[in-house]
Amino acid sequence: MITTNLQDLFGSKAAEAVLLALFNQGEAYGRAIARDFDLPVLTVQRQLDRFERADALICKQYGRTLVYSGNPNSRMASRLKDLVAVACDSLSPKLKQELFTVRHQPHAKDKSVIRQ
Repeated sequence: MITTNLQDLFGSKAAEAVLLALFNQGEAYGRAIARDFDLPVLTVQRQLDRFERADALICKQYGRTLVYSGNPNSRMASRLKDLVAVACDSLSPKLKQELFTVRHQPHAKDKSVIRQ
């Protein structure tokens, strides 16, 4: 697990993982974040719920999958994005590539992922 100062600031690896994933991908779902950052799914899901209750994230349902993204109507979400950008600037290029190369998209079983 890669540690940034976001973990120290928010007090949890899950918060750091959620913020980094959303900053990089724009939207994400709990299981993918948990898999990418090697965290328990329930821990990540609870953190996503906390950010949603704080009005920093919005959630859309696609089938049975809940996909989260930054709330475009929230000033807090835009400030969080700025904060995460500062934390990402402190990462080395190698760590950035390691963290942000894989993009997960929800898809039906036995269907390929179409990327645009």
